[in-house]
Amino acid sequence: MAVDDPPPRPRVTVVLADAASRRGTADHGSTDLTEQTPVGEALVKGLVRAQLALALRLALVVAAGLGTLPLLFAVAPAVGTVKVFGVHLPWVLLGVLSFPFLVLVGAAYVRWAERNEQDFAALIRRPEQ
Repeated sequence: MAVDDPPPRPRVTVVLADAASRRGTADHGSTDLTEQTPVGEALVKGLVRAQLALALRLALVVAAGLGTLPLLFAVAPAVGTVKVFGVHLPWVLLGVLSFPFLVLVGAAYVRWAERNEQDFAALIRRPEQ
């Protein structure tokens, strides 16, 4: 270090709260959430309600899709004797095709749940009108 060099500046720790306070713009939606105001509580309850409704709808799809197959085989035993590629149809439907069905329902749930969360985030970030 040469004599003419200025002393090194001390390190500064950047904290998220400091950055948010320096922003200058009022973010009422996230403030309502962090301070747990009645408005923030209502927003979170709305998100939870939307996610629960989505989960229940897709659970009904799974119950209807997989739950009716054993009923079909009990009501119409002739359908259970049909062979596909040398394997009885109930084994093919319940043992093989049920897994891709469940994966598709799971992927749809993730996609729609993320859309609900994005809508929620957009609602929080929306400027005051």
